[in-house]
Amino acid sequence: MTLLEATVHTSLLAYLREQNPSNWQHHLTMARIIARTLRLQRSAVIQTGNTIARYSISYLTPALLADSPIILVVPKEEQERLLSVEIPQLQEWLQTDKKIISNNRWPESKSFRGLLLTTPEDWLNDRINHLGHFPYDIPTLIDQSDRLAEWTTQQLTITISPSDWQTLPAAAQSIYTQLNKLILSHPKNPYECFLVDETEIAILEKLQSILTDLDSKSPFHQYLERIQDENKIMWVSVNREAKEFTLNISPVEIASILQPIWEKQPVVLMGGFLDSEKTATIYRQQLGLPDVLSLKFSANQKSEYIQLYIPDGLPLPNTPQFQGILFQQIQTLVSLSQNRNEPIIIIIEDVPLKAQLASILAAEFGSRVIVEKNEIAPNGILVCGWQFWHTYQANFPIPQLLIIATLPIPSPENPLVAGRIAYYKNHRQDWFRLYLLPTALREIQRAVMPIRESQGLVALFDNRVSSRSYGTKILDALEPYARINYIDSIFWL
Repeated sequence: MTLLEATVHTSLLAYLREQNPSNWQHHLTMARIIARTLRLQRSAVIQTGNTIARYSISYLTPALLADSPIILVVPKEEQERLLSVEIPQLQEWLQTDKKIISNNRWPESKSFRGLLLTTPEDWLNDRINHLGHFPYDIPTLIDQSDRLAEWTTQQLTITISPSDWQTLPAAAQSIYTQLNKLILSHPKNPYECFLVDETEIAILEKLQSILTDLDSKSPFHQYLERIQDENKIMWVSVNREAKEFTLNISPVEIASILQPIWEKQPVVLMGGFLDSEKTATIYRQQLGLPDVLSLKFSANQKSEYIQLYIPDGLPLPNTPQFQGILFQQIQTLVSLSQNRNEPIIIIIEDVPLKAQLASILAAEFGSRVIVEKNEIAPNGILVCGWQFWHTYQANFPIPQLLIIATLPIPSPENPLVAGRIAYYKNHRQDWFRLYLLPTALREIQRAVMPIRESQGLVALFDNRVSSRSYGTKILDALEPYARINYIDSIFWL
């Protein structure tokens, strides 16, 4: 009997040679590993160091050739691409008739042995809330798992909007009025969110004696249930124009919530960059994953390197000199590359600085400059924050130039970040090594992945990569690269 791994290797090798030439060197290895995990129903963690568009056939091939049913967890936008392009092409070549469906639950038919695609939101909702929509004995592939912690936190966040209060008795609405006055008196900050303080928590707790017959699905019931939980962060987001606020509460630590899931079923977690270590120790610790097979593929030194521009003698981002030199450097880079027909991406997290830079560039380059819009001209200049680029980068043409103003280390000035740091400190844990640094490494690696396809230029203006001990980890995450400290027009010829 031919092992699935051998069938997958032979079929994918023929496909790559004749139908889909690719310079990603790990297709066959990744496909064989996934075939083995499916056959043995084992779990694994795979870091591809690349975008889903380049490696997806490596898991689709074993998923289509396996004679067992499989669940593929992947965001909706990626599902559409897989269902319309990748899967039909691959299925035609492999000559398989495996049934493919997209749904938020397992089919009622007990004879279904196909491939089911579902979203992270539907899968996590089922697993966390024990809804029984998906069997536990089905091997499950989870793509873009570098976002798994983010998806889980979103799934577990309880939100109470201003309209939710309107359904409550008058006594509860008076509490909203009292809270609204307190919350709107907070000084403004760029994030327009604030941690809920002790005074505000005491006011919220009064709701428990007023709302005694709440349905268990009510956001108020769920919110009040979590107030006494130590594993929480409570914050409000403020709309000052409307003079309204939205309450939010979510867990800080999710490992204990996810751990029971991994104990019940085999999963393969796949993503571009999950951890700086091959064993993904911190990543697994954050998600409560046991010690499973972990692989980390290296980038191709010849075809996936980037030009990394870090000027010498840069002032640190928190110094008065930084802004002027940053703007000057960016204007020079944009001017030198203006004859290219690829977009330029400028990531700058500071909100006032972002607006100021966009205004300066627009004065010189006109309508080519846009701020956080997901449609861009071929030679457009996009100014955005890390979250925007992280969310929409797959929608843009591959840029030739990516400019990074500062490292994506979460700022303690953000109340949500400060709340998470406080949680780590209270538990005597290394909040920088376990939270801030892993977040920065994942974010910067994901940001530059598209640039590897064009072997483009990444300009980094944060001197902490040279002056801080953790700078070497940042640079290691950006490998392979050719580091340069000067720029001239030859790079755009």
